[in-house]
Parts: sequence; C-alpha cells; structure tokens
Amino acid sequence: MIGHELGGRYQIIERIGGGGMALVYKAHDILLNRNIAIKVLRQQFVNDEEFIRRFRREAQSAASLSHPNVVSVYDVGQEDDIHYIVMEYVEGQNLNEIIKERAPLQVDEAIRIASQIADALDHAHHNQIIHRDIKPHNILIGRNGRVKVTDFGIARAVTSTTITQTGSVVGSVHYFSPEHAKGVATGEKSDLYSLGIVLYQMLTGRLPFLGESPISVALKHLQEHFEEPRSVNPMIPQSVENIILKSMRKNPGERYQSAKEMLHDLETCLLPERRMESKLSFIDEEDEDSTRIVPAIKPQVSSSARGGSKLSRDAQGDSEREEAASKRIWFKPVLWVSLTVLLLLAMAGVVWYVNKTFTVPDVTVPNVINLSEEDAVRTLQDKGLEVGDVKREYKEGFDEGIVYEQSRPDGAQVKEGAVIDLKVSIIKPPEKMPPLIGYTYDDAVAQLVEAGVDEDRITKSEEFSEMEVGKVIAQDPDAKADYDPSTDSIVLKVSKGVKEFNMPSLIDKTQEEAEATIKELGLKLAKDGIKTEPSFEYEAGKVIGQWPFAPNSLATPGTEMVLTVSSGYPPEAIKYTFEVPAAPVEEGKNSKIRIVYGDARGDNKEWGTKTINTTQTFAVELVLAPNKNGAVSVIRDGELFDTYLVSYIDAKQGTVPVPQLPGSSVEENSYNDWEEGEMENPDTGWIDNGAVAQAVKDNKSKNNGKGNGKGKDKDKDKDKDKGYK
Repeated sequence: MIGHELGGRYQIIERIGGGGMALVYKAHDILLNRNIAIKVLRQQFVNDEEFIRRFRREAQSAASLSHPNVVSVYDVGQEDDIHYIVMEYVEGQNLNEIIKERAPLQVDEAIRIASQIADALDHAHHNQIIHRDIKPHNILIGRNGRVKVTDFGIARAVTSTTITQTGSVVGSVHYFSPEHAKGVATGEKSDLYSLGIVLYQMLTGRLPFLGESPISVALKHLQEHFEEPRSVNPMIPQSVENIILKSMRKNPGERYQSAKEMLHDLETCLLPERRMESKLSFIDEEDEDSTRIVPAIKPQVSSSARGGSKLSRDAQGDSEREEAASKRIWFKPVLWVSLTVLLLLAMAGVVWYVNKTFTVPDVTVPNVINLSEEDAVRTLQDKGLEVGDVKREYKEGFDEGIVYEQSRPDGAQVKEGAVIDLKVSIIKPPEKMPPLIGYTYDDAVAQLVEAGVDEDRITKSEEFSEMEVGKVIAQDPDAKADYDPSTDSIVLKVSKGVKEFNMPSLIDKTQEEAEATIKELGLKLAKDGIKTEPSFEYEAGKVIGQWPFAPNSLATPGTEMVLTVSSGYPPEAIKYTFEVPAAPVEEGKNSKIRIVYGDARGDNKEWGTKTINTTQTFAVELVLAPNKNGAVSVIRDGELFDTYLVSYIDAKQGTVPVPQLPGSSVEENSYNDWEEGEMENPDTGWIDNGAVAQAVKDNKSKNNGKGNGKGKDKDKDKDKDKGYK
C-alpha cells in the first residue's frame, strides 16, 4: 500500500498501526494539502456483503459525530476490493504508549484524560453509537494534550459470520465487560466498564484481570473480583477509587447509568470535600439463574384420616415425627450434592461456550522467501494468514519484487489470522555523490576509490581560482546527486591558483591613489608596506617605487605590495628662481615665446609659452643638485633665441650671473664663466656647461648679435604666470 494513491487524492505514506480488522496508514490529502489517517479493512472481510453494508453505515454514523474529543471522519470510499475510511490525523502518542512509558500516571492527569473520554462517549451515546472497544490503543493524545477517541462504530459492524470465521469475540479481552464476554447484547454501560478498566490501568500501571489465555481472562471478568486500586497505589484518593469500583461492577444495573453521570463524577472527584469520602459498598445479590433452596410442600391430610382414637392419633403422630426426622437427616446432604453437581455443570457449560468462542485453530507458517510479492501474499492468505507491513529495501542477491525475509520462520505454529510482515527487494538505489569541494585532489580521489569508483574513471581539470592550489573547486556529478560508483565517470576541477595579470604602474600616483589601485586589483598592502625616500624627480607624497611587481610585470592577486613614496627633495637640493628675459622680434609686434628648462628633476621640461610684444622677464623655478646644474632655453617664434646656464655652486653662493639680452654690456656673462670642455655626457646626463656656452655663441652669431631688451623687468615679474596659450 505504501506509495499507493486511493481515490485519486490520498497518497499513502507509511503504516502507523493496525488491529484485527483493519490497518491504519498515514497518508497525504493531495487536494487539501494535509496529512490524514486512512483505515483500510483487512482482506478477509471484503467478501462479506453484510459486513461491507454495515461497515459503510456505521462509518457514516461515526462521520456524523462532531466533538473535540472524537477523531473526525472525513470520507468513506472503495477502490476495487479496498474499503477505507479517511480520518483526522493526530500528531502524538496513543494512551497505551504513554502508560508503558510513565504509568502509574499522576491522579489529576489520569482524571483529565478519563473525563475527555467520558465526554466523547456521552456525545456518541446520544447519537446511538456504541464504541465496544474502548482501550488505551484507541485513545490518542495530541501534542497539545487533547484526547481523541478513535475507532467509533467499527466493531459494531462485525457479523455473526465474521465471528465464526475468526473464531473470536470482537474486541479486546482485557477490556471486555462481563456481558460482552458472554456474547450477549452490549450497550452504553459496556463502554463505561471498559473506561473504568482504562482508568484503573492509568493509575496502577497494571490490568485488573490477567490470565494465561483469553479464555481465562474472560472467565475472570465473569467470576472474579479485581484487586482494589488503592491496595495497588495508595496515592489514589478514595473518591477516585469509588469511580473505578462503580464503573466496573459486573452487574450493569449497578454501574453508572450514563456517560454523563460518570463525567460529572470525574469532574468533581478531586474537590477537597470529596477526596476523603467514604468507600462505596455494594450488596452482592444472588444471580437469578443460580440454584436456590425451595421449602418442601407438606401433603394435605383428610378428615377421615384425622379420625380414630386419640391413642392411635398419638401413635401415628410419633411415627410421622420419626419419619420427618429421618427425612431431614438425609435432605441436607442430598441438597448440597445436588447444588454442587449443578454448579459444576454450569461451569462446564461456560467453559465449553467460551472455549468454543475463543479457540482459534493453529496454522503452520509457509516459506515464502524467494517468491514474488504477489505469490507470497497469495500463499499466506491461502493458509489463513494476513500480510502486515511490507518493507521494500535493496537486498544483494535478490531480484526486484522478490521476498527475502518474513517475520515468522517457515514451519512455525501460529494462530489463524496471524499477521506476517515481509521484506521485498527492490532495484539497487543509486548512491549519493559525496561532497568533495575543499578537499585536496588526492584526498578526493581516495574517497571515491573507497566508494567503489575506478580511478581510471576520475578526470582532473585545472582552473584559476581564489582557492588554494590543488584544492577541488567543482565536481561532476554534484554533491548528493545520484550516481553509480561502478559505472559513472567523475570529473574533478582543481584550483591552480589565482589568475595572473599585468601590473600597472603606480609611479607618480599619490599614496592614496596607489593604495586604492592595489585594493581594486586584489592585491594587499603589506603590514609595513610604505617606505619613504627623497627624490628630485617626484614631489612629496608621490610614489617613486613599487615591489614586488614592477610596472607591466605579471602579478598574482592576493600578494602583498610595498610602495616607496617620495619624502620630497634631498637636503642638499637648492631651489632657485631664475629670471629669464625675452624680447619680441620687433617692439610692438607679437612674438611667441616658449621656455624649456632642465634641472635635477630632468631635462627638456616645458615651462610654458607666452605671446609678447615688449621685452619681458619670466621666473623659472629650478631645483639644482651638486651633480646637476640647470639650463633654461628661450625659443622665439620656433627658433632658439638664447640658452642660460645656472651653476649649482653659483646658486649656492648667490653668484649666478644676471642674464642680459644680446647687445647688452653684460651679455658675455651668459657664457664667459663656463669652462670649456664641459659637454653634456650622454651616459650620465650631466650638463657640460662649456658646450652650452658654445651653443650660446653660435646662436648669437646666427642672430648677428641682435637682441631686444636689457636686464630683467621686475615690475613685470608679477605677470609671469599670465599670457600662456
């Protein structure tokens, strides 16, 4: 039945219980998206038309019950030869499980449970429904503590034919009422007797009547008195014991007259004024069917007989008295013998009746291993046995659908109708792929080989990844996916580290800009990753070096970087402002002046351009070093106009010659102080001032010694930053 769908909407999930007449399954209502319980009739009842008719009628009656302590019946249906009832599914335990775990229960808890059962019975009895099988197995306790009574109306549907077939009285013998055990009609008071036994068991942890066989237990219900609850558990109040004593009277007339009456007693029994009430006493009257002593009827004497002489009458009287005395002597033994014989005959009759009612024939369990499930079920049913739970699991060496285990061994002697559980083999289920991501490749392969995968079917591929080199970063099949280790191929992708990239230049960036770039590239700044050095070429705060990745080299993400930042010019450096004169070709006409300079920061640096029409002087900021002099060139209208040299020593001593325009009296100062032979060395980059002086002379010859303007115009120095184009 597991996995079967009844009525097109009830998906069977698992078996959760069962009894002599039905099996109970947990199922899911696909239409309403809720869990429900389904009671399915055993196969031995499906051919009894009267049973089926009454079953439906009683199931519909049970469905009419609407009470918080009654399991709701939602639906009744039939599919082929499967008859079922759909009921409310209660999450929790049944009372029998609770009694086994925790009995004896606390008095208040037992009374609370019994009160809810009595309330449910009162509702059912008002709807003319007798339960007939009240027992802890049929009492469900939800997780919220709510008591739910189940199995209403099912036992009542059993026919005389069914009783004959099963050879037993329907119900649970330990909870039988005496009238139930006799096989006579039962009513509401029979349910109350069973409830009294349930309360007795909750408070004492034991059943009132036990025996070696159902027959002996039934006879004890009929004949014997049970051990009183307070003698077993002295913690039980007298008021509670009185309820048990009254509900378990063998004479139905001495029990509670209704469930409502018993419920009222249960609701008040724990009140302070009732807890120590007097013990109930009952008058044990003789059974009307028992043998009784009937007084003898004396014979009538005629008047003639009474005649005659007084002597003869006296003699006759003496004779009669002797005869009566003799009869009295023999009457008592005969009476007791007769009573004993009658009692033995009555007991023999009861034993014969109960034995006939409860005796179930023995059946030899057949061997169904290696049979298909269908054949195994048919074989067991032919023997009068029932198939219970069927578990389907893979078993090596058995084909799909073949029985590989049975709960009772073949040849065992069991009662007819006994339940045999089976285990049936299924196709070998696929195994789940283990998670391998994060393992080293060798460890992952070792796991797969241990699981049965041939190493030849394991493929390795490598990819760039942020994960450590050699670790698995992906797998196919994925983790927990189905796979067959004996046939499937496995692909493991392994990290070969982070992908390299071309390192950009950080030189001439500010420290903040360089740090931001490092972060964007996935690199890290080392703990002591900032160093400072003086520099002629770069102003303070600019990066002048990067390590370990130089510009345009291959870099690996995650590597720590060290930056060298300029702290400014070295202490020996001299900052010198050189005033450069410039004149137009002709006064009043525009000429474009371009100034290029070189100093310790480098050669051929552009100062800027300006358009002039009068002679002007421009300030050029130079940085000089002991091994690096300065030079400033003025280019007018695209042609070299003049070049001025600035010596580090002169600048330090304050003896730098003042430049004069060509034609002035001091124009020789622009080159007379330079020594010849100091040409610019292309290997070192140092300026040969003698060569520069020669260049000045050559330039003057080219311009025929002409020049415009003399000296420097200090007033116009304020406008040195104006006029750029």
